[in-house]
Amino acid sequence: MEKVTVKIKKLDPRAVTPVRGSEFAAGADLCAVLDDDIVIAPGETVFIHTGLAAEIPVGYAAFIFARSGLASKTGLAPANKVGVADSDYRGEYMVALMNHSNKPATVSPGQRIAQMVVMPVAFTEFTEVDELSDTQRGAGGFGSTGK
Repeated sequence: MEKVTVKIKKLDPRAVTPVRGSEFAAGADLCAVLDDDIVIAPGETVFIHTGLAAEIPVGYAAFIFARSGLASKTGLAPANKVGVADSDYRGEYMVALMNHSNKPATVSPGQRIAQMVVMPVAFTEFTEVDELSDTQRGAGGFGSTGK
């Protein structure tokens, strides 16, 4: 298994270095840096600080996903569904948490609010053409391959 080193800088002394919940977990948890509990109303989005910046190696990006337990139990998940932090970004990692439920949800200082997965990315070159190759599927989308 290839190991990729990601340099982490704490921008706030309360910040928690990302850690995996188990030996082979794909994601490392990001924790909230807050002065006090905050309540997120139904349908509301709040930017939550992590107090962390990172140096992701070139050829990789950090993807910020929901934590399944937090999303399923409280309705809190990233508003943009998946955050993407490019390898040249050096600012603070913040999570725009949206309350998708119909009840207020509380976020506490130090709470695990999202997970970061570092993955390789292909640097693509886009070439405009007049025609694309044919496939059996063609232009079928949104359920066109069956139930």
